[in-house]
Amino acid sequence: MSVTKYESQIREPLVNGTKTYSQVTKDIVHTIEVKPTRLWYIGFYISAALLMFGAYSVYREVTYGIGQWNVNRTIGWGWDITNFVWWVGIGHAGTLISAILLLFRQGWRTGVNRAAEAMTIFAVMCAGQFPIFHMGRVWMAFFTLPYPNTRGPLWPNFNSPLLWDVFAISTYFTVSLLFWYSGLLPDLATVRDRAKTKLRKHLYGVASFGWSGSTKHWQRHESLSLVLAGLSTPLVLSVHTIVSFDFATSVVPGWHTTIFPPYFVAGAIFSGFAMVQTLMLILRKVMNLQDYITLGHIEAMNKVIVLTGSIVGCAYLTELFMAWYSQNPYEQDIFFKYRIAGAYGWSYWLMMTCNVISPQLFWFTKLRRNVLFTFIMSIVVNIGMWFERFVIIVSSLYRDYLPSSWSIYYRPSIWEVGFYLGTFGLFFTCFFLFSKYFPVIAIAEIKYVLKGTGESFKNDMDVLEQKEVDEFVDEIYHGHAEGEVKVAHH
Repeated sequence: MSVTKYESQIREPLVNGTKTYSQVTKDIVHTIEVKPTRLWYIGFYISAALLMFGAYSVYREVTYGIGQWNVNRTIGWGWDITNFVWWVGIGHAGTLISAILLLFRQGWRTGVNRAAEAMTIFAVMCAGQFPIFHMGRVWMAFFTLPYPNTRGPLWPNFNSPLLWDVFAISTYFTVSLLFWYSGLLPDLATVRDRAKTKLRKHLYGVASFGWSGSTKHWQRHESLSLVLAGLSTPLVLSVHTIVSFDFATSVVPGWHTTIFPPYFVAGAIFSGFAMVQTLMLILRKVMNLQDYITLGHIEAMNKVIVLTGSIVGCAYLTELFMAWYSQNPYEQDIFFKYRIAGAYGWSYWLMMTCNVISPQLFWFTKLRRNVLFTFIMSIVVNIGMWFERFVIIVSSLYRDYLPSSWSIYYRPSIWEVGFYLGTFGLFFTCFFLFSKYFPVIAIAEIKYVLKGTGESFKNDMDVLEQKEVDEFVDEIYHGHAEGEVKVAHH
């Protein structure tokens, strides 16, 4: 007797409980089919209110000029580019979970990839607004595009890394959107088939592009997923590398360094995974998805967080060492006089505590698998990563080469803060709508891993393996006994 072994029994199941295919569908689609709870409405209205405040803040800036923000002679980037880099970093985890872990056939991605992909799209939508409105004359944004024109040689400056951002982020957004939506097609067809009203059936039917679940559809779906994963994988590395060039290609002390590209990529994955943890733990609790977002998923993501947090910590120490070793007085002043001990020293040490020291607690298994501790740490990490961008931008621009250009202490205006809060409103408004009208977990992919990594199937495998061992022992015993009889008879 032979038993097919799907996966090592040592690994914990990715789907808890005794689940059938129909039960998986019912558990995940249930939130779409019922009316939203009061808690959903409260969260949605708060997000919409933040979005309206952000829209008014942008109106003030566009109408009255960029002087509405507290940017001054030296610190011309302020909160705006800080928030831009922060949101781009948030958007990295979704593509990494979807693309790279798909190529490496990591089964644990299936519980969290759908919400992570949606998070990527919404975060990039938030990030893209900041450079546009930072232009001041936002109606001139089309000047960044290399289009044919009749007004002479009017072309963008292709030497500017800010223009590289336009191409990198637009490409990243397009590929991420295709990846997310193509993965949704089988699940949208499932919702369509379960719809009880003609309108819902029609809308989900249009959204699912006539998916029928045929062998040909699945084959093309698998091929498309692999192609998009192959395109997305270099984008994970290239997008934040290009964002880091906004700083690294300048001659500003504290920016002009070659460590920025890998350091920014690691930091982006670090903050992105932390935001995934924040969102998934909330969804897990509110939608009762504990069987699909297990402690195993949480622990796996925490391992990525401690790895990337350690890489970021090494980068911070490398920066300090190179500033000292270079004997460049401008570099040394930025790091040792104005970052560690200057007026913004508090932000530097807050960054070090949140990003380097606190993630090391995840070396302990009990803390890695503690839901409340993980939720708190996910917020702490993103606070630290925001301050990292703030420290890089403000402390380097605060004291430039020329003392005559040195600025006073920088504080954001209410409209800078309002714009930032408005992007939170946009992000969570989109996420609330996504969680209500789309499956937050990939139903088809959960079913794919259910038979190999589901708890009930693993238990059945244990029973079958034990039965196989018992039969094998019986065969040996009976064969040995028959051999003894033959020898005695001879």
